[in-house]
Amino acid sequence: MRKSFKICLIIIFILLVLGVAILITLEFKPSSNPKISKDIDKIANYNYHLQKRDTTLMQETFKSLKNLLSKKDIDYDLYATYLSELFIIDLFTMDNKNNKYDVGGLEYVLPEIADNYRLNVEDTLYKYLIETSKRTSNERYPVVKSINQESLENTQYTYQEVLYDAYKIILNWEYEENLGYQTKAEIILIKKDKQLYIVSYKGVEEKVDTED
Repeated sequence: MRKSFKICLIIIFILLVLGVAILITLEFKPSSNPKISKDIDKIANYNYHLQKRDTTLMQETFKSLKNLLSKKDIDYDLYATYLSELFIIDLFTMDNKNNKYDVGGLEYVLPEIADNYRLNVEDTLYKYLIETSKRTSNERYPVVKSINQESLENTQYTYQEVLYDAYKIILNWEYEENLGYQTKAEIILIKKDKQLYIVSYKGVEEKVDTED
């Protein structure tokens, strides 16, 4: 009887230890599948969605794109501009992201390169992004408050040995608070099956004027 009792106690103890270990693991392991914010708008026939958490600037730009794409004849220069702006606003507004895996701008990127884009952002720009539930007042992340197009060039771009009509755009932007993040970039988009996709992003250094 005593032997059976001891065996039961040992089993119970092992189960308790395993239970605690599992709870600790779940508590401290970041989720690679972040909570999805509720969609409040979308653009029919395109994989573009507006979420409840998106900023006022994001919402206004999304509305402009939606109105443009509802027209019979689409101004692709303007389409490229709005899409690039949405990409930058979503990517660099990090304050509303759940964690490093909640990568912004993904739906505007060419699907064939989306996985590489996601991994690159996770390992660089979003590398130290703390999960929302674990943030303190000491953690501050950028929010894009305004964005401007500096230039737009109609060009061509080769991807996987196919030549596409393309758009090269340079944008600059400002944040609600200057935390030292990128403020200017060159973006290239291609036109594929009447839809635009971002295929290249490159940060651009700001020129500083100096007096002699």
